[in-house]
Amino acid sequence: MKILVPVKRVIDYNVKVRVRADGSGVDLANVKMSMNPFDEIAVEEAIRLRERGIASEIIAVSIGVRQATETLRTALAMGADRAILIAAAADVHEDIEPLAVAKLLAAVVGAEAPGLVLCGKQAIDNDMNATGQMLAALLGWPQATFASAVAVADGAAVVTREVDGGLQVLRVALPAVVSVDLRLNEPRYASLPNIMKAKKKPLEEKTPADYGVDVTPRLRVLRTTEPAGRKAGVRVGSVDELIAKLRDEAGVI
Repeated sequence: MKILVPVKRVIDYNVKVRVRADGSGVDLANVKMSMNPFDEIAVEEAIRLRERGIASEIIAVSIGVRQATETLRTALAMGADRAILIAAAADVHEDIEPLAVAKLLAAVVGAEAPGLVLCGKQAIDNDMNATGQMLAALLGWPQATFASAVAVADGAAVVTREVDGGLQVLRVALPAVVSVDLRLNEPRYASLPNIMKAKKKPLEEKTPADYGVDVTPRLRVLRTTEPAGRKAGVRVGSVDELIAKLRDEAGVI
């Protein structure tokens, strides 16, 4: 069984994001970029499924600028077998919208015929949490989101997912789309020998035109602002004063 794992190049989660002075977007000049953390978890889970003899091949796919080649090489160094880069943008500030990404991934699925798509539940740059669901809808496949445990056997995936009230266990027939959450696993570090081997693994470059998909944006960002700074707290002298402030100033009771 093939497993397809979409990965996205995003600002490293350790970097403090800054907004450009003109409010036109996030400042990406000299900013460290890395693989989306949720996608790292998806790659790790795919590797574990292969190690258990369930998967035969892992294909990493990235859609965006050509610099995403570095992100794909990271996935290959972790253990993916080959990679596909769909160069859909020339400017690093251009983010391909989830629907366009889902359409491109659906085209890749049609060409590669994987038995499972493992993706991160969301990207940490736009937090849309939409691509996996859109992909499942376009393919007509069952889906399981926010997975904290995945077991594959007998042509189905048993997925434990996190919901507001606790945990929910679903059984979905394969092929399926599963989006993963933080508690699924802890991704491995790529060793130096595997980093060197990754340079020789196949990495194919495509364009949206190769799949007949239009990636013209449907949304327009009007303005980007940083969140307001938190105000300093105040010390109260009694419970009555605290209750009064919560009622009269904060309006929470």
